[in-house]
Amino acid sequence: MEVVSDRKPRVKDYMTRDVATVSPDATVGAVAERIAESDDHSGFPVCERRRVDGFVSARDLLLADDDEPIFKVMSTDLLVAHPDMKVNDAARVILRSGIQKLPVVDDAGNLVGIISNADVIRSQIERATPEKVVKLMRTLEEIHDLDLRQERRTVPLYELIPTQGRVYADELEGRRYELEHGLAEPLVVIDNGGTLLLADGHHRVLAADRLGIDEMDAYLIVTDHPIDLGMARTARKEGLDGLEDIEIVDYARHPLVQTTERLQAGDE
Repeated sequence: MEVVSDRKPRVKDYMTRDVATVSPDATVGAVAERIAESDDHSGFPVCERRRVDGFVSARDLLLADDDEPIFKVMSTDLLVAHPDMKVNDAARVILRSGIQKLPVVDDAGNLVGIISNADVIRSQIERATPEKVVKLMRTLEEIHDLDLRQERRTVPLYELIPTQGRVYADELEGRRYELEHGLAEPLVVIDNGGTLLLADGHHRVLAADRLGIDEMDAYLIVTDHPIDLGMARTARKEGLDGLEDIEIVDYARHPLVQTTERLQAGDE
């Protein structure tokens, strides 16, 4: 049995470590060009020797002359996070302040990463923790009056039977980002006498499949003999035999993202 950890997710677990920055002496024109050419950046931390002096966004550049130095237009009244800050605390800062990105600095004030509102939202969705796995295992043991065991191993995606019939297209993009940056959490899978039921991680699996990944790390709850699980009956009823049977919904936002947006609007 894997030992359950009570460690809460920290900013360092979800932040982007390879941060693009600009110099205080860079010109407005040069930074505007970088923003225009980038699909990922709408602003940059302003740093000199890794110390954060400010943050510049596209909005800061709108009315400035191209030759103006960034230190004259950047925002200097900054909120920053520490790598050991709890993700939930960073979420409160981001949501209540209405900012998009929170620079992460160490004890010396040096930039070590950046965490965005999207990173915070992703940290709350489909998070697979040992506590979550143990809770599910205990529930199954009580319902079916048997002893189960937990393992952690790599599972082939083509062997997984989904138990959720739809995923959200916008959330797939977040999961793709996590996979590309090595931030994805393990899946939660029930090995039901040899049949692998995907209990948690449908967005991660679909994103991995799109990236050509054919196996993933997983927490497994293992039964020695097949048992009649409710999620297995649901999968059969919905005709879910493999990943190709999952519907990708592109006309709706993930309900948790909608909730977060409403919270942000309420704080403005």
